Amino acid sequence: MDKHQSADPGALPEEIAVEEESMQWNVSAEFNKQRVDKYVTEAMGDEVSRSQIQLWIDQGHITVNGKTVKANYKLSPNETVDVRVPAPESVDIVPENIPLDVVYEDSDVIVVNKPRGMVVHPAVGHSSGTLVNALMFHCKDLSGINGEVRPGIVHRIDKDTSGLLMAAKNDKAHASLAEQLKEHSVSRIYTALAHGNIAHNHGTVDANLGRDPHDRKMFTVVQSGGKHAITHFNVSERFGDYTLLELKLETGRTHQIRAHMKFIGHPLVGDPMYGRTGGLKLQGQALHAASLGFTHPTTGERLEFSAPIPADLEELLTHLRSR
Repeated sequence: MDKHQSADPGALPEEIAVEEESMQWNVSAEFNKQRVDKYVTEAMGDEVSRSQIQLWIDQGHITVNGKTVKANYKLSPNETVDVRVPAPESVDIVPENIPLDVVYEDSDVIVVNKPRGMVVHPAVGHSSGTLVNALMFHCKDLSGINGEVRPGIVHRIDKDTSGLLMAAKNDKAHASLAEQLKEHSVSRIYTALAHGNIAHNHGTVDANLGRDPHDRKMFTVVQSGGKHAITHFNVSERFGDYTLLELKLETGRTHQIRAHMKFIGHPLVGDPMYGRTGGLKLQGQALHAASLGFTHPTTGERLEFSAPIPADLEELLTHLRSR
């Protein structure tokens, strides 16, 4: 079974600041004799091209059992593959005049309501149209702790998740917000529409998450290893075959809510990766970061923000209520 040991290269964990740029896997039997370049390309979810992976192998950034190999090296079960992503030498991210729904802004922080379909930060081969491009045009100054590719970004939400996200305008603010995330003092409440009628009015999913050994783009509940993940839920409304939920993150792992909801048998409506085929149609998962609260880095004031759910999800709920 693959063991995901650290943050995805080129991507932030869903709600946690970046701590390192490395990945490690223990090769399972089903990938016996697979080329190492193909293995790593698939493992990184196609975020990086195979030619880029091959270059990193040539440069020694990718090793097997601690040793450098060639791109055509054939893997064996239980071998360990390590990837250390080199920092970009030069990045030309262009500020773009993309409209932003700014909920709050001062000299230290900015809170935006991100639309579904917008990527938070650039990745290899995807340097435009992101929230970072928009923030660079709007703010001019952003913190530099996460480097040139992710200026100001303290946490993230998935491309097809809408809602509130905070960014830092200077390094002091960034350090404060990152520490609050680490201490779990940031309040994050989501609205979600799930398949099925959830029997309990409220509950908690406390289950570690790790890479799915059958699809390494996905995360799944694992019995050993993985990362500790806790999601609390409360039922807001029931619509027979669907349930509207309020979810609170205690931890913030990649795809945490989506993977946890699938685990309990109630995947999110419209989720292209963890959801079900058929039923209600939505462009992306019915998941919205509706509420965000944190302590201001300078004033110490507790700030709380909310954002209404997207229009298409509201229309879907209106339809369900009228049935």
